[in-house]
Amino acid sequence: MYIFDMLDDRTWIGRVFGRGRGIPLLVLLALLMGYPAPCRGDIYQYVDPEGVVHLTNIPIEHDVSYTLVMKEKRVLFKLKGDIDRYDPLIVKASERHRVDAALVKAIIKAESNFDHRAVSPVGAQGLMQLMPSTASALQVSDSFHPEDNIDGGVRYVRYLMNLFKGNLPLVLAAYNAGENAVLRYHYRIPPYPETRTYVKRVMDYLERYRDGRLGAASGSRPSASAVP
Repeated sequence: MYIFDMLDDRTWIGRVFGRGRGIPLLVLLALLMGYPAPCRGDIYQYVDPEGVVHLTNIPIEHDVSYTLVMKEKRVLFKLKGDIDRYDPLIVKASERHRVDAALVKAIIKAESNFDHRAVSPVGAQGLMQLMPSTASALQVSDSFHPEDNIDGGVRYVRYLMNLFKGNLPLVLAAYNAGENAVLRYHYRIPPYPETRTYVKRVMDYLERYRDGRLGAASGSRPSASAVP
């Protein structure tokens, strides 16, 4: 799960680039690459009518033309031999909160690849990559505890299911980018490449788990509200 922040005038990047007329793009990119990024995501730029260069990882303006200037390095996971290890916990939480167990497993696959100690660069933790604030709201005291993490994550998925009336792509987009991002774009998937890729990835895993190509969770059965 990712948290997105604008690179605006409140950041050192925004202050430099906001007054960066005439600075070669390669120099700007070199500065970016040498600075530890506060979050993950592709970086886009546009030039306003006054010639000011703006950089962001959230291309939300509808009336400007963005150019991709830095692409996040993608990490491709390989299947592990213990992908069925958490099936009993997945099925238990899924039945309790009425969510398709195959969907939960697909989210875990995309989020942590079944590593219960996984920590993202922005601090998301555990199998379902709960941010500390989300875990606190869900009363998950230990995000590295597999059962607690899965139960909390599935409860959050159920909440999103209710909020977006079972629209699975929107649920996944909200899980990745935050529910406010989906609401901001009028109940559409936000135009963030990271989020769009995430939705497609989870949908692909879901299809493969459902038809047994990745090993569906034992006892998994689709929930009507979880079907796209």
